[in-house]
Amino acid sequence: METGNPHQTAHWKRWLFAIWVLMCCALIAFRWQNIHFLILADTDDNLRLAQVKAWLGGQGWYDLRQYRLDPPRGADIHWSRLVDLPLAGIMLALKPFIGWLDAERAAIAVAPLLPFGVATLGITLAARRLVAQGAWAFAVALLICAPATMNMFMPTRIDHHGWQLAFLALTLAGLVDDRRVRGGIIVGLATAASLAIGLEMLPYLAICGAAAALRWIIDREDAALVRAYGAALAAGTGMAYLVFASYANRVPRCDALSPVWLSVMVIAGALLVMLSVLRDSRAMVRLGAAGIAGGVIVAFFVLSWPQCLGRPEGISDELYKAWFVNIREVRPLYVQSLSTALSTAALPVMGLIGTFWMLRRDRAHFALWGPFALLNLLSTGLLLWQTRAGAGAQLLAVPGATALAWHIIPRLSRSRMFLVRVFGVIAAFLVISGLIVNLTVSYLPAAKPKAKASTERKLATVRSADARCPTLAALRPIAKLPPATIFTFVDIGPRLIAMTSHAAIAGPYHRNGQAILDVYHVFRGSPDRARGIVDAHKASYVLICLNSPEATNHRRFAPNGLYAQLEKGIVPAWLSPVALPKDSPYRMWRVAPAGK
Repeated sequence: METGNPHQTAHWKRWLFAIWVLMCCALIAFRWQNIHFLILADTDDNLRLAQVKAWLGGQGWYDLRQYRLDPPRGADIHWSRLVDLPLAGIMLALKPFIGWLDAERAAIAVAPLLPFGVATLGITLAARRLVAQGAWAFAVALLICAPATMNMFMPTRIDHHGWQLAFLALTLAGLVDDRRVRGGIIVGLATAASLAIGLEMLPYLAICGAAAALRWIIDREDAALVRAYGAALAAGTGMAYLVFASYANRVPRCDALSPVWLSVMVIAGALLVMLSVLRDSRAMVRLGAAGIAGGVIVAFFVLSWPQCLGRPEGISDELYKAWFVNIREVRPLYVQSLSTALSTAALPVMGLIGTFWMLRRDRAHFALWGPFALLNLLSTGLLLWQTRAGAGAQLLAVPGATALAWHIIPRLSRSRMFLVRVFGVIAAFLVISGLIVNLTVSYLPAAKPKAKASTERKLATVRSADARCPTLAALRPIAKLPPATIFTFVDIGPRLIAMTSHAAIAGPYHRNGQAILDVYHVFRGSPDRARGIVDAHKASYVLICLNSPEATNHRRFAPNGLYAQLEKGIVPAWLSPVALPKDSPYRMWRVAPAGK
């Protein structure tokens, strides 16, 4: 098999670092306006910044409650401090030189690029070990062309998804490492670090664990891999729990690294170490032993933690119907717009084709490519469940797509025909990377029937409100008010507490289901019912963003509710208007003291 340009192959780490630096500069330039104006469009990014500020302001390491949501009790946040560390480190390092505000800007710009570097290294190593040493350049190019994945590494995207993708990429690299002990340790520690952040990647990590066992079943020489993986998984998960598990996660919870998943991972790691000691040369015996170990793990989970067999979030039916199913990224890919569906699925489909082509072409390496086939199938299938699986699906598709590119593009480049050498190479890359799909859906004009003109105007109004309300300019008049508790939309809460000194009631975080429902009951209920809930939360103000996505849902589900009345100018007596600039997308009222 070809290995590519010798100079490029020998110095691939230098080339990779140079590409990463150039990409960092390009991404920062692309997002400069967002960085300068602290535009954190996603609620998770805003809450992450608020969490880091609270920690640097003196809140305890293990205390992850956000006390400016639903004060004074606070909101239970199921994250960990692991992702806070680079943000806090950048802020503290730069604050003495450039001041606090610019240190914040630097942190939100640079922090997401760190997991991008780790993910690039991991996926490059996987491609070199799976396909060919010179295939790393194709892997990097394909990763950069993965829109859903790259979105998680963009400057200002400071939530935890980028680091989870980075540790998944390291897991893939360790899984195919020729140095078995090193590979096993990397897989175990990367899995533990990912679990310390959250459980979103758990299905993929479980398949990677099964893949390590499969390698041992096929080849007894891989016992060192399984032993190192099992020991690192148990020890790493235990250490992650001790260092990062919050006070709230010290009790059995199904949605984070708690005693539930700690016990499962420690038992799984111990069983893997025990399996590696088995010296029987018969593959069927090893298969049977692995099957028994898997059964023990499943039985332990079912018998010990039956409450985790349902929804891991543990949310009520009311919250599920009113809030959870309306989250856009939670919806299946087939209900999204055609452009979103095609651009998300294009690379995973090519990854599937490449992976199964390699399985058929390179049967001697079935133990290596087999797990990638399962990972591609699972990640692509999960798109039919939730669109937010797109970032992981595109990352996992890179090795398979790289194999296609490595075997097709060089052949085209050596063609005797000039047109094939130039346009054939370009066309092949556009197809394999999925860029041809993205370009097609982006530039082809879409027919818009006249009957839908009013709908288009409404959507434009919603998009405008969604863009204007989080801006610093819109929030500045509100920030000038004395600190208070403001009753506002769920999706505005994290932005409000991140950019002002005020407190809010709720953010879109499932552990605080009652607070979310209280917001919904206020804006969808009658003014009389709303008054009791607002008073119970001791809120001083009510704040709405006209025509925002959440507002339109409140209006649609409750056309006579409080929000719909406020939008029409029908204001109950217990609310008095607060003057805001005429061009403000907000409307704000002061709550009269209880009993008046």
